[in-house]
Amino acid sequence: MRLDRRWEILMWLLAGIAAAAVAIGVGELVGALLGGTSIIAAVGAVVISLQPPGGKDLMVALFGTNDKLALEIMTGIGGLLVGGLLGLIARRDMRGALAGYVAIGVVGVWLLLQDPLSSVVAAALTVTAAVVAGAAMLSWLAGAITRVGSSTASGVDLGRRSLLAVAATFVAVGGVLAVIGRLLGGQLGSGGPSVSVGIPAPLETVPPTPAAADFSADPALAGLSPIVVPNADFYRIDTRLSVPRVDSATWNLRVHGMVDHEVTLNYADLLALPLVERYVTIACVSNEVGGHLVGNARWTGTSLVSVLERAGVQPAASQVVGRSFDGWTSGFPTAHLSGAGREAMIVVAMNGEPLPAAHGFPARLIVPGLYGYVSATKWLTEIELTTLEAFDAYWVPLGWAKQAPILTQSRIDRPAQGAFLDAGPFTVAGVAWAPTRGISRVEVQLDEGDWREGELSLPLSNYSWVQWRVTLDVAPGMHQLQVRATDGNGDRQIPERTRPAPDGARGYHQVRFSAG
Repeated sequence: MRLDRRWEILMWLLAGIAAAAVAIGVGELVGALLGGTSIIAAVGAVVISLQPPGGKDLMVALFGTNDKLALEIMTGIGGLLVGGLLGLIARRDMRGALAGYVAIGVVGVWLLLQDPLSSVVAAALTVTAAVVAGAAMLSWLAGAITRVGSSTASGVDLGRRSLLAVAATFVAVGGVLAVIGRLLGGQLGSGGPSVSVGIPAPLETVPPTPAAADFSADPALAGLSPIVVPNADFYRIDTRLSVPRVDSATWNLRVHGMVDHEVTLNYADLLALPLVERYVTIACVSNEVGGHLVGNARWTGTSLVSVLERAGVQPAASQVVGRSFDGWTSGFPTAHLSGAGREAMIVVAMNGEPLPAAHGFPARLIVPGLYGYVSATKWLTEIELTTLEAFDAYWVPLGWAKQAPILTQSRIDRPAQGAFLDAGPFTVAGVAWAPTRGISRVEVQLDEGDWREGELSLPLSNYSWVQWRVTLDVAPGMHQLQVRATDGNGDRQIPERTRPAPDGARGYHQVRFSAG
């Protein structure tokens, strides 16, 4: 009797999980077809908004650029567990379980409508499809469980096994539908803009990259990061689980706050302003020593300073706040724009292409020398002038520093951690960056030997990273290699290792490898 009761509970639990899987899968698929609406993303957005101080640092440390995928998976698992609970409720009260689906649906619509890009119709249709699919599946499986329970003794075991197989199959089906929906939503939102866009030719262009500026063109330096990172490979760190599809036809940028008069620009207005090209390296403050949350690109945009001059910044304004379409904010001192960050841009193109949706289409901010969380607002809709004391941007209350210049850093790209090399001459190589200050020197140390100065690539700009290389004679055995950089002001990077919080990681990058 106890075994039968355990089997019964297990079957109801699996029935609830299978129904939830189908509900999630149908919801994700329908949402994608309706323009990228996602229940998983909506729930994930709530989780992100409620994260405690240090939450971002932990997620990026554990999962790197896969932090969003990890959160989506955990959200999906949470949904399955809720479904399992509803399955257990259905064992005693089917109407109560169905009411639970309706209640979850109401909450789901409310969550979806928190996204400024989600319409009432899309939210209602997505959630309705998910609720109906889940409730129908649970009802059908409940009938199957009842039929198995009323079977003759000889048919009970066969019925149980069949029911378990059916439930497992529908869990898999729901998972496949969810993956298809998320992939479809990603394909719709991760590439180019939502409409065909022609970016005017910049008035100032960068010259062709000379050979001396790009060591990675040498096939003998396999593994070295390209001097300009392609759009598809460029790191992405933001608080969005789904890539927003902002319509440039209705988009506008509002400049307001402590200004003499507000300025509003639509997309055509923005493109009509003088455009310039600049090579700028940007980095995420969560980047660990030796990490890859950093990249260099050729950005095209208009001068932020010139746009602010149109509005007339009042003398008392000490902070520039960038606001995304969904309310996310960054903030940095106005003083930065009169110094190292004077080349800050409102960007409309990346590496010669219209700004990809994943990187902020229609427009974003690029501010040389500052970590992205205080400056690089994507999907930009507002620029507000205020004071440093009057406003804390998104990440500051979560424990990150209010002012965050990018630290001088260097990375070893070759050899990779744990590599096995042939003994003898080997060219080690990597990248180093200190945007607005530049890099004057990179040195490497093999084991306990002397520091050896490396050759630097020709800088593309004072805001761009450089590549470095040096050939070492590697003896057989285990080795440790470390690198350090000195910026254009003559300041060497700090050797003591620290975590990224609150204002960036410090320390020399080290790799261990063997030769034979």
